[in-house]
Amino acid sequence: MFDFKYFTPTKVIFGKNTESKVADLIKEFGGTKVLIHYGGGSVVRSGLLQKVTDTLDAAGISYVTLGGAVPNPHLGLVYEGIELCRKENVDFLLAVGGGSAIDSAKAIGYGLANEGDVWDLYDYKKQGTASVPLGVILTIAATGSEMSDSSVITKEEGLVKRGYSSDFGRPKFAIMNPELTMTLPDYQTACGCTDIMMHTMERYFTNGGNMEITDALAEGLLRTVKANAIILRDDPKNYDARAEVMWAGSLAHNGLTGCGNDGGDWMTHKLEHELGGLYDVAHGAGLAAIWGSWARYVYKNCLSRFKKFAINVMDVEDRGTDEEIALCGIEAMEDFYRSIHMPTNLRELGVEPTEDELKLMAKKCAIGVDGEMGSARVLNEEDMLAIYRASM
Repeated sequence: MFDFKYFTPTKVIFGKNTESKVADLIKEFGGTKVLIHYGGGSVVRSGLLQKVTDTLDAAGISYVTLGGAVPNPHLGLVYEGIELCRKENVDFLLAVGGGSAIDSAKAIGYGLANEGDVWDLYDYKKQGTASVPLGVILTIAATGSEMSDSSVITKEEGLVKRGYSSDFGRPKFAIMNPELTMTLPDYQTACGCTDIMMHTMERYFTNGGNMEITDALAEGLLRTVKANAIILRDDPKNYDARAEVMWAGSLAHNGLTGCGNDGGDWMTHKLEHELGGLYDVAHGAGLAAIWGSWARYVYKNCLSRFKKFAINVMDVEDRGTDEEIALCGIEAMEDFYRSIHMPTNLRELGVEPTEDELKLMAKKCAIGVDGEMGSARVLNEEDMLAIYRASM
């Protein structure tokens, strides 16, 4: 195992009707003028936005609103939010929604607190030194951004999708009411479950240090999400299943399942970022479409981990060679994706890149990771292209 730092400062308020506590929490963390940042119409149609503004009005807290956060959130809206907040003297950000609204709000917070172009942080040209404080009312269990240090933004020019991680961006509080996720389309629920599992799998398939207690936590989380994803496929209104998935989403990406290893592999995410940037696909679906090709490309270099995953998570029998067991685990994972109507290749995802587009994605991916990256296996541009080709 490796030494590690574990830092999770976010105050979690979990359960039914917890969104009613938002004003008290904003005051607790010093907010006096709030930007309410959200995505599309569901927050409005469900009445949640109105409930939030009514609560702030009753508490005497001033606010402005900015909607429009979309999947693969755009840099242009981040710039708009920064300008609005400066004009209105905003000192607290409230993201109401899922990962897109939260990530966009994090970027706005960085842009307000640091000089220069906020994109320079996501383009790896500098590090931030502060952020405007942020709170979250979560409506989609998926990205784990409500407790994580990371955010992902897409620059429209060139369709470049990049992530940035900093403890300054961790939310001060996260309100999590599983009932708020019940209006999600089934496809988005399945995408969320896929993303949650992938955040743990990225940390699991490593060649650098492991702890049995961390593995046990990771494997339990994966089994729990897998089981409850099936429940939600058949019973979308099941509160207990939604609660299990929502809490798993936070634990999957707050650092817990990476304690003691080398930080994780993350190449499936990096490969998907280029898919999301170029084709604007749902993140979870993109991950499912690319994972099997990545796994078959790297498993021999990380065989013991793939065998352990197959037995402990996918219920593969410990019979045959290590390689046979590992491959059965990969196949079982793809069967699970299909069972919740997730794609297992790019054509099922609905995109058919040309050879030139595959090469462009590989080139951009290699640039985004400064040439090469990976823990299960270190990948360069040639490897990335091979995986994209295999995923067709």
